[in-house]
Amino acid sequence: MNNFDFNIYELGDVKLLSGETLLSAELAYKTYGTLNSKKNNVVVLPTFYTGTHIRNEGFFGTNRAINPNKHFIISINLFGNGLSSSPTNSEKQQGSKFPSITLYDNVACQHKLIKDHLNINQIALVTGWSMAGCQSYQWAAQYPDMVDAILPFCASAKTSKHNFVFLEGVKAALCADPTWNNGDYNSSPIKGLKAFGRVYAGWAFSQSFFREKKYKELGFNNVEELLTDWENDHVNNWDANNLLTKLATWQKGDISLGPIYNGNFVEALKNIKAKAILMPCSTDLYFPPEDNKMEAEHMPNAELRTYTSIWGHCVANPGNDKKFENYLDQAISDLLE
Repeated sequence: MNNFDFNIYELGDVKLLSGETLLSAELAYKTYGTLNSKKNNVVVLPTFYTGTHIRNEGFFGTNRAINPNKHFIISINLFGNGLSSSPTNSEKQQGSKFPSITLYDNVACQHKLIKDHLNINQIALVTGWSMAGCQSYQWAAQYPDMVDAILPFCASAKTSKHNFVFLEGVKAALCADPTWNNGDYNSSPIKGLKAFGRVYAGWAFSQSFFREKKYKELGFNNVEELLTDWENDHVNNWDANNLLTKLATWQKGDISLGPIYNGNFVEALKNIKAKAILMPCSTDLYFPPEDNKMEAEHMPNAELRTYTSIWGHCVANPGNDKKFENYLDQAISDLLE
């Protein structure tokens, strides 16, 4: 992974929900814009599964609803993404020694960054795509008095069993490579990473996306070119243990996990005070609209706005669908007004 311009917040040793300890924990983050005198213009953007703060820059701009000229944007990297503490950069817990981390742990540490380090007590909006959206739910449930609004898109408050099984599939494809060696590898498990990318690609878009050959709009002449691109992206940009760390975090996604709600998912949803717009894509295979519909029924201030598209989960990838970008920005504007 390339080195980017970002800040590091040193957390020290962090006790995790699992009972393990993340030693010398670090959060990588970057801010954009200026905090106003009332400190009420804060927008938090966590990162998604294969994202960094750089990829998050596709969700804001001077001509977008989230605007660095108006908002103080805090983009925070997920543990395991290679910038925040990860199997690849931990000095004391490298590779297979890296502990199990939940979204609860991630958000607890993000809270320390924002409240203790940046001296911010209120957040106007937490939003994001996919795992970043899952973190927006987590923020609203874990710190209900601190978050004014959330907008998770192509995400859910709890990883469904179907989503869990998909993740088992890509994990098995990667771990079947003998080079992986239970996480103690001397060279990258390239065959496993390629298999991971191929399986992942089949779920990232809908059936109709392939049927109607929408991949040509991404510059691919055929399906094999798309699959090869997904292979290369995972081989060239991602470490296997980092991917598996975040995958395990995703699989354990559940806003009721931990001491606040003790597994009572409905109670966790009911305690979300933030105004919320839940934005699934009609053909998302990871996070189908049915999950968000159920969530909205239990959240006191939630609205369901489903975006209809055959692009599936990747409709939200910046640059894929301008109409989605406009739809998203309208919803963000509605929440921030």
